[in-house]
Amino acid sequence: MTTALFFERLQAHFERKLPFVVYRKPNENTIYSILQNSDELYYANDFTEKGFVFSPFDDIDKTILIPLEACEIISLDNFHFTNKEKGVISLLKDIEEKEQQHHIAIVKKGVKEIKKGILRKVVLSRKEVHKLINPNPFTIFKKLLSTYVKGFVYCWCHPQVGLWLGATPETLIKIENQKFSVMALAGTQQYKGVENIVWQNKEIEEQQYVTDFITENIKTSVINISVSNSETVKSGNLLHLKSTITGTLNLKDINLKQFLRKLHPTPAVCGVPKPDAKAFILKNENYNREFYTGFLGELNFEMYRQPRAGKHNIEIRAYAVKKYTTQLYVNLRCMQLKDSNALIYVGGGITKLSSPESEWEETVSKAMVIKTVL
Repeated sequence: MTTALFFERLQAHFERKLPFVVYRKPNENTIYSILQNSDELYYANDFTEKGFVFSPFDDIDKTILIPLEACEIISLDNFHFTNKEKGVISLLKDIEEKEQQHHIAIVKKGVKEIKKGILRKVVLSRKEVHKLINPNPFTIFKKLLSTYVKGFVYCWCHPQVGLWLGATPETLIKIENQKFSVMALAGTQQYKGVENIVWQNKEIEEQQYVTDFITENIKTSVINISVSNSETVKSGNLLHLKSTITGTLNLKDINLKQFLRKLHPTPAVCGVPKPDAKAFILKNENYNREFYTGFLGELNFEMYRQPRAGKHNIEIRAYAVKKYTTQLYVNLRCMQLKDSNALIYVGGGITKLSSPESEWEETVSKAMVIKTVL
């Protein structure tokens, strides 16, 4: 299928107001699109379903499912985009001073709660609103594809829910049969041409909170757990600290939904202790995150290994070796398109060492990850 035909199919589906998702996995070339054949709203009940899931930040029971059984899958292998189109938003609205003041104020409040011993870490966020000049989501999606080859790049739409796009650097979990890997990603610095940098205690501590939380919360549901050393990874104009946790799922007494409830939201998007951090976020951020810092991706896909070529394929082949995979990503570096506006969501982890002014600047840097394609 040519690039032109692929996006013509997507545009026609979008104009018919039918649900779809189009995405490319990190460091891969193939773009997949899952086109639902009705506008029905499905939910993932116990996560034994097969399809693409989109889950909000604060309620896994409201995870939306695009079920494979009610869809057509199309793919594109040779995407090419010159990225010469004009910008699609107006940046006439500067960040309002009161928005900066509010974010600094809640960061100060968060640091105060941490120093009192109520919290150890909390992730606080905000959103920016920019007017769209060109509201076509596929123009933005193409630019995300060209700009962020290392991220999970997607455009998701359901007429009863909304339209989201993003280029997230963070994997929540990958499962192949029962083998899993989980990413612990936290800490942020601006990329200035080199990745061999010195991390401060604040960022090191922040990333360690995430690693410790994940290993502690999932240890009763896994075997052969292993944690890698932390490393620096680049995402757009930012650098982060990452470690990887691997092992084998032991789902005899717990199902995948229960396991994900233990895992998500991690301290990378919520805080420690999780219940107190989540309560602080919902009380103080003064807006609804919706699907920002939720998760999305493939659930229980059947993949086939070809004996001769050794490649994976979604198509059913009687002679191939079948396995089941789940690949879920944290919804970061994302935006929602609504009422001819782009709503850009950004946040950062707060610890006792946080500087409120520096935390504000970090959200400005993260917003630029998305605004550079707009």
